Amino acid sequence: MKIVVLDGYTLNPGDLSWEPLENLGECKIYDRTSLTDEDEIIQRIGDAEIIFTNKTPISKKVFDACNKIKYIGVLATGYNVVDIETAKKKNIPVCNIPTYGTNAVAQFAIALLLEICHHIGHHNKAVHDGRWEKNSDWCFWDYPLIELAGKTMGIIGYGRIGQTTGKLAHALGMKIIAFDTMRVVGSKDSVAELVSLDELLKNSDVIALHCPLFPSTQGIICKENIAKMKDGIIILNNSRGGLVVEQDLRDALDSGKVFAAGLDVVSTEPIKGDNPLLGAKNCIITPHISWAPKESRERLMNIAVENLKNFLAENPVNVVNL
Repeated sequence: MKIVVLDGYTLNPGDLSWEPLENLGECKIYDRTSLTDEDEIIQRIGDAEIIFTNKTPISKKVFDACNKIKYIGVLATGYNVVDIETAKKKNIPVCNIPTYGTNAVAQFAIALLLEICHHIGHHNKAVHDGRWEKNSDWCFWDYPLIELAGKTMGIIGYGRIGQTTGKLAHALGMKIIAFDTMRVVGSKDSVAELVSLDELLKNSDVIALHCPLFPSTQGIICKENIAKMKDGIIILNNSRGGLVVEQDLRDALDSGKVFAAGLDVVSTEPIKGDNPLLGAKNCIITPHISWAPKESRERLMNIAVENLKNFLAENPVNVVNL
């Protein structure tokens, strides 16, 4: 059995082992494959039966040219890089990794928030640059410092990650409200009260986005919804870049309507130099790394291997195109 990993570097830049996958067949692992050159993708797949991809697209042309494919493993939760309908017509299961980074992503959301509240990186650099040594007072700060206890976090999308973020924020003394289309407004759990979207926008001091990117959530952070928020709102997004209308957020940051934003995702990744958020005031942007602690990537690798083992045992799991 021939196995090809088209873009393994992001998952495993060298600190994990491919051995569990290599034990299952003749395995060829590419660090990166072109995202746009279908001929290269086809050439690399060749006559392999098992294909793993993270962001390399598997189109109808690729499926038609590589007629030995029996299984597609997506090394991520999102699977929009695969032509699901063509795979279904060809009876090729596409299996994703639905849950591997819950704790890591929630932790990162709180890290973004704490950086906004304290600007620890900036003040650390100021000390090493000699500014504290030269300061007339025994302390100094360059940004407003914010205490979170007593403030309200609104979470849009209250699945596993949203709930974990809520627990962490609640431990900091925050009140938690949440909006989720799959949950009944007015219901409660041990941490959050479920409210309407308008109520969340109106009453939150911090808004954290943890919802999938659907047509209903595309651009949910937009000029109209920002206008419903408190002045000085903090917005966090380490879910999907398309949830934010970036120019609208830039305008709100520059005007002060939004005090600060912490973002780990943008609409086009890698980010383009003309992204309006690059010049915005009080906007922290990190390169889509919420998911990337070693522990999280190790879970992803293990689940990917188990997915393939289940397929080989004729009991496929995590199939997204049934």
